[in-house]
Amino acid sequence: MKIKFKQTLAASFLCTLTSFSNFAQVQNQNESRSYSQSHQLVMKQIAKTMWETPELGFLEHNSSALMQKVLRERGFTVNVGVAGMPTAFVAEYGETGPVIGLLAEMDALPGMGVQNTPDKQPISSNGNVHAGHACGHNLFAGGVVGSALALADYLDEHPNQGKLKVFGTPAEEGGSGKVYMVREGLFDDVDVALHWHPSDSTSAAPYTSLANKSGKFRFYGVAAHAAAAPDKGRSALDAVEAMNMMVNMMREHVPDGTRIHYVITHGGTAPNIVPEFAEVYYYVRSVKPALVLSLWDRLINAADGAALGTQTRVEVEVTGGVWSVLPNVVLSKLANQAILHAQPIMLSEEEQNFAKNISKTLNHSFDLKEHSDSLPFSENIATWSASTDVGDVSWQVPTVGISSATWVRGTPPHTWQASSMSGTGIGYKGMYLASDVLTQTAISLYSEPENIEAAKKEYLERKDALKYKSMIGDRAPALDYRKK
Repeated sequence: MKIKFKQTLAASFLCTLTSFSNFAQVQNQNESRSYSQSHQLVMKQIAKTMWETPELGFLEHNSSALMQKVLRERGFTVNVGVAGMPTAFVAEYGETGPVIGLLAEMDALPGMGVQNTPDKQPISSNGNVHAGHACGHNLFAGGVVGSALALADYLDEHPNQGKLKVFGTPAEEGGSGKVYMVREGLFDDVDVALHWHPSDSTSAAPYTSLANKSGKFRFYGVAAHAAAAPDKGRSALDAVEAMNMMVNMMREHVPDGTRIHYVITHGGTAPNIVPEFAEVYYYVRSVKPALVLSLWDRLINAADGAALGTQTRVEVEVTGGVWSVLPNVVLSKLANQAILHAQPIMLSEEEQNFAKNISKTLNHSFDLKEHSDSLPFSENIATWSASTDVGDVSWQVPTVGISSATWVRGTPPHTWQASSMSGTGIGYKGMYLASDVLTQTAISLYSEPENIEAAKKEYLERKDALKYKSMIGDRAPALDYRKK
């Protein structure tokens, strides 16, 4: 049996989020609470450090190393650089029994760096805004590592109940890190996968998401003086604009719920030089993976047509692709029970004042009860109008995720407000709640294996409807997609 991990200075950071009562599994709830509370300090240290030093997809070297260090010191066996990604890792604990996987994301978003203030104060240098955790992956990582430490404590006291794996998953934001881990077979022995995500509300309701394929269209033309010899040039930027025009016209003729968006990542160097190189970066989304693939083919046709019409050449690099999430109601109900019997999030007076001020920037009035209460649970499958590489994991193993109120109500992800609050007590308290709910859900699975069997039964029934095939094919991880 491994020596139980001891925290120092934890008492000053203990939060009262995880008080459980009047639940059928009182013993499990009490165990979850005691295990989780003792690790809140290390959760905060991880989340705070990652918020202060954000790193983009596939470049999360310090963030990944920090999580690995904490887990390795606790006695986890850590395998680094898995599936061809230097920042990806799998940390294992326990000897025998069902395997529960915890997913830990870590990447930040470009240009979203702000100070943790209720007004927008970008962090920049040389005119460039730094990266920032506007999707709260710093909290995601801290909460999952905290749950892993708590579950290691539990497994020390219940050594025959199961094993634990923590998956350090890089580049969720467009790099599809988990997809490569799925392709490598790293989830083949996992019985159930658990995760959470920062949000403006707390919920365990089952949901699906949008499948997504993304890539960069690079056009190559001929440079020339734009005034003295324009006839000698062939504009790569013209090709990008022609492609974009055709795709924008295509929007009228796609199924409802389709999402297509792009940014021009390179448009030339000077107005008086015909651009010999230009690049546009596209995302295509739909709840149906097959529809995403068919729409992508239409984008390819538009790009080829643009190149033909402008006498340029086009190259396409697929940088990412994910499936929609396969929901699991059995697991969602189990997670919801943990949420319902947790003490609501309580904010200090200072945190409430911060919440009120930042809510004004969202045209929303802050209400503490609204922030603290979880959303009503429904077994009806909702569609989340975003994409995540958790989707590919969910097609390999029964998977459930919860959201926790780390931001005030009305805060969209990928905004400066989300980035700001991810570095405050508001974010940390939501993280503590999420970590405890993950811990309790895992304990319920370990202690009552029939829950695992019920989740697997639903999983097999749902996945039979479609045959999974990776969106990324056999390409290697796009390790430089944030560099160029």
